[in-house]
Amino acid sequence: MLYDVVVVGAGPSGATAAEDLARSGHTVAFIDRDGRIKPCGGAIPPRLIEDFFIPDEQIVARVNTARMISPTGRQVDIPIENGFVGMVDREHFDEFLRQRARDAGAHRYTGTFTRITRDGENPKVHYRDKISGNEVALEAKLIIGADGARSNVARAEVEGGDRIPYVIAYHEIIEAPGATLTYDPKRCDVVYDGRISPDFYGWVFPHGAQASVGMGSMIKSVDVKQATADLRAASGLADCKTIRKEGAPIPLKPLDRWDNGKDVVLAGDAAGVVAPSSGEGIYYAMVGGRVAATAAAATLASGQVKDLQLARKLFMREHKQVFRVLGAMQNAYYRSDERRERFVSLCHDVDVQKLTFEAYMNKKLVKARPLAHLKIGIKNLAHLTRIVSPLRT
Repeated sequence: MLYDVVVVGAGPSGATAAEDLARSGHTVAFIDRDGRIKPCGGAIPPRLIEDFFIPDEQIVARVNTARMISPTGRQVDIPIENGFVGMVDREHFDEFLRQRARDAGAHRYTGTFTRITRDGENPKVHYRDKISGNEVALEAKLIIGADGARSNVARAEVEGGDRIPYVIAYHEIIEAPGATLTYDPKRCDVVYDGRISPDFYGWVFPHGAQASVGMGSMIKSVDVKQATADLRAASGLADCKTIRKEGAPIPLKPLDRWDNGKDVVLAGDAAGVVAPSSGEGIYYAMVGGRVAATAAAATLASGQVKDLQLARKLFMREHKQVFRVLGAMQNAYYRSDERRERFVSLCHDVDVQKLTFEAYMNKKLVKARPLAHLKIGIKNLAHLTRIVSPLRT
């Protein structure tokens, strides 16, 4: 059959795009690799839970504190006021989203994308069927590429899609202990230490009966498995049973263009929409899937391929400034252990804590407290110019 849209990739971004299009009455198919679990801390903000109708049973833990740990071992606990950070297990969360898209009417195919051909009126998406091993082609009017950070669709179809910068992330899912001196099942630990990651960070995130322990780095010589083993040892988790291990690239910058000007638009990691500094991706992936679906629907209705540009325009209209601020923070503080020490020192400030989590929970910068912003700006400048010691708060 001829589909209105074929979605390549069925993580949070692709599954969201497929569901939205199916619910709006379009014929849509999505291609799922099956069995692929992305390494991810699994944190989702309340806004995602509300905007995308995530049921309670998908939330495996509710975190009420974030602990920032500096290279010298300084610990700053930041309470999450008036809410919580939800934790999901990507193994089950992604499948829940795929099944919901299928229930909405999207057709699900299992296999690995191979290529796009154009030998007729409409493009064809080819994939290698997982069961038969045969190459199968699906014909569609439009294609959404949601196949991850090193997207084959982006590489083949969109200008700049082969040059996206990324961090290699690795984590291990372990059986979590109960509360100990170094582990709290209601606390996320974020470790800013060059011995764990010289240019990003390590994390220990609770997942109920399990926990995600991992790190990321752009530096190819970093041994991510050894760094994770060191992090587990430092966190008192070395002896916990390992359930699974996963690694994958995480993009660091949104692409300048998300469409090919005719029949393809990108979404999620394929478009580079992971927040700088934090590496947060689930919320932005799902928003990316939604705006890609919106752009595809608009293009189908108008017949104007320029409407594919709506995906990037809609996303950037709401999130460009947040990405710009987070990118500046990463560039300023992740370059050395001295800078990381100063960053954790800055996190002692109550205004920094409140504004950070207000922005995280609501996914927008908080503008209602100008004096707090001014004070933070002055402290920021003092640290970056070394006017104050990193040991001061």
